[in-house]
Amino acid sequence: MNGAADVGGMMGFGAISRPSEEPNFHHEWERRAFAVTLAMGATGSWTLDESRFARETLPPAVYYNSSYYQIWEKALEKLMLERGLLTERELATGKVESRTPVARTLAAEDVDKVLAKGAPTERKIATPARFKLGDRIRAKNMHPVTHTRLPRYLRGHIGEIARIHGVHVFPDSNADGRGEDPQWLYAVRFSARELWGEDHSAKDTITADCWEPYLEAD
Repeated sequence: MNGAADVGGMMGFGAISRPSEEPNFHHEWERRAFAVTLAMGATGSWTLDESRFARETLPPAVYYNSSYYQIWEKALEKLMLERGLLTERELATGKVESRTPVARTLAAEDVDKVLAKGAPTERKIATPARFKLGDRIRAKNMHPVTHTRLPRYLRGHIGEIARIHGVHVFPDSNADGRGEDPQWLYAVRFSARELWGEDHSAKDTITADCWEPYLEAD
């Protein structure tokens, strides 16, 4: 989706500055928003890609005027409303009126263990990789209306396969209920000049992870 979140490579947003000792959370409510989002994700009510898509589909005016954890919070509200885990009235009043059962819950004593384990996305399929190291490829000029991990600034540009990561869950299908549909995943190296023109150094490159359906032989 070409939404408000896809700003990579775009001009007009100013320089990115990162304080040398920035804390993980600037306010206590951010810590809580992070915890609640993880806890609800652990219920299995949606996939990680569905949660990303919920953030991407926030209206641009809302997205750009929200802080990082405000975006998480608004997306969580959206997911819970869509799945009947929260009502508009409950959201407005802050009072729970009914409880909808969920598939599982995350106990406080299990948090560290679950986070350390993570949620591996690697899978196995019989289909061999279409590309090999060093292959010259082109990122497809595609504009899906749902979630995708292929940023706009790469589309239509030529790169080179720099690494093969194996087979992983395909986010484009996993974000809208079509299942995991595992696909080969590659690290693709693009030159800055290829992406942004001759004003950039010939030595500068970026490497992006791209699933096989995003790529075509050049």
